[in-house]
Parts: sequence; C-alpha cells; structure tokens
Amino acid sequence: MKDNLQKFMFEHAGVRGELVELPNTWREILSHQDYPKAVQTILGELLAASALLSANLKFNGTMVMQIHGDGPVRLLVVECDAQLRLRATAKLAPDVEIADDATLSDLVHRHGQGRFVITLDPNDKLPGQQAYQGIVPLDGESIATVIENYMMRSEQLDTKLWLASDSQVSRGLLLQKLPKIGGTESSVEDETEAWNRAVILGSTVKQQELLDTDINTLMTRLFWEETLRVFDLQHPEFHCNCTREKVGNMLKMLGEDEVKTAIAELDKLDINCDFCGKHYSFDQVDCAQLFTASTLVDGVVSVSELKH
Repeated sequence: MKDNLQKFMFEHAGVRGELVELPNTWREILSHQDYPKAVQTILGELLAASALLSANLKFNGTMVMQIHGDGPVRLLVVECDAQLRLRATAKLAPDVEIADDATLSDLVHRHGQGRFVITLDPNDKLPGQQAYQGIVPLDGESIATVIENYMMRSEQLDTKLWLASDSQVSRGLLLQKLPKIGGTESSVEDETEAWNRAVILGSTVKQQELLDTDINTLMTRLFWEETLRVFDLQHPEFHCNCTREKVGNMLKMLGEDEVKTAIAELDKLDINCDFCGKHYSFDQVDCAQLFTASTLVDGVVSVSELKH
C-alpha cells in the first residue's frame, strides 16, 4: 500500500480540499526514534499537515515546519519538498516523563513561550536570496488550530484541518476557501454559505474515523452529496537528504578548535542523523581534511550524538 494524497474541488463552490494518508512514511520515521505516545501524536499530525500544505505550493523547494517548545518537547521539525518527500524528527528535554494524554500546551507551550515557524526554502535561490520565514507565537490548543490561525493571519486564507496519528498511520483532511476571482457572479453570501457547508461536512469526521478509514472511503463518506472534481492521486514518500558532505560542513561550522578538542577526547566522532538514523564516522584524518579542503557541499544535518 502506497502513501496517498488526494486533491479535490467542490464544483459549485470556491472550496478546495485534500486528504492524505501516510502509513509508510510515518512508520519509517518512527523506526528511527522511540517517542512517547503524546509526542507521536503531535509529530504525526504535523507530518500530515505539512504534506497537505506543501501540495498547494507552486515553487521548487522545501517547506520546513518547526515548533520550538518551552516544555518537555524542545523542537518538532517536519520537512516536505515539491515532490512530497518528507522527513521529521523531535527533540525532547533530557530525563523527562511524558504522560500519554499530555496536550500540545503541556508539551511545547508550558510557559507560554512556544513558537511556530514555517520556512519556504527554494532550490533555485538567486545569489544573496534568503529563504522566506514566518515566525509566530503558538496560538491554539492543537496542531490543526495553530496552523489554521497561522494561515488566516499570514496568508489571509480560510483553512480548516482535521488531523490524526497513532503508531501506524498519519492522516489528515484540509479544506480551504479559494480567493474570490474578479468578475464572478457568485455573491459573498453564496461563497460564505458554500464554505460553511463544506466545513460542517468536514467536521462530522471523528478522530478514530480518521485513523481507521482510508482516504477514498473518507471522501465518499463525508462529501457524498457534493459534486467534486477529483485530481490525480499523488504518492508522498519518506526521503532524507543527509550526506557525509553535509555532516562535514556542519562540523566545519562548529570551528576547528572545537572539533580538535572533541577528537582529542573521543578519538573519533560518530554522528547519527536524527531524521533517518544514518551513521557517519569522522576520525582524526577526516577532521583534519575538513579544514584543509577548499570546498564543501552546503547543507545542514541534525546531529544526535558525538560518542566513541
């Protein structure tokens, strides 16, 4: 069974929708980390949301969603590129116990300092061009509400999300009100009524139903009375772009003195990618070459540990 993303539009209303299911990508992500149940839930929901939003982007690049927390969860990261290739990871505070029923606020917004960040990083940046980044305080009691509020404030788009994840699958539904096109005959009242109807239909889905039901069945069950235009099915997948060159560049950014000190203490540096678990080892010769090589491939990899 492939991971699937289905786009659709309401024929007689300015509303577009998407459904996504990510059993394979999600299980691959979980195979590299052992997260508490509550962390699995919010990271899986963020994964589904990332795929849903990325599918509507019209640029060749990567969208990075991050939640910076001030509780037991310090960081959640999901990346999704234009080909719907995804990876995700979470960073937890050391030696913390997390209850299965911990809420988003408990995990990342305990002292009111949590932040939500979306970065759009084009692959074809011009010289000196920076990635676009939006940073806002966490506003909402769920991943869905946080993103809905962000989309309204930053993009002025009415957006509704329904998200669910467990240890087996991450699924989500997105509805979005399309901007009014000049010259159309529909009234504001008609558009509002159509949007409200779509949201009411979407809101009938239950959390357990999202977890248990494939997206084709969900689309039929929720919108069987509507005339929908259904587009070609897309297939998201797990992909990690870490490389030895990128890890080397990360070490070079730490500085020669710090790397020399670490090598002197550890004899070699063993580094694991937090996203895919791939192992990279750098001995004294490798580290010396980092600071004599003329060029290195640009990039960043998340590092989980330096050890023997």
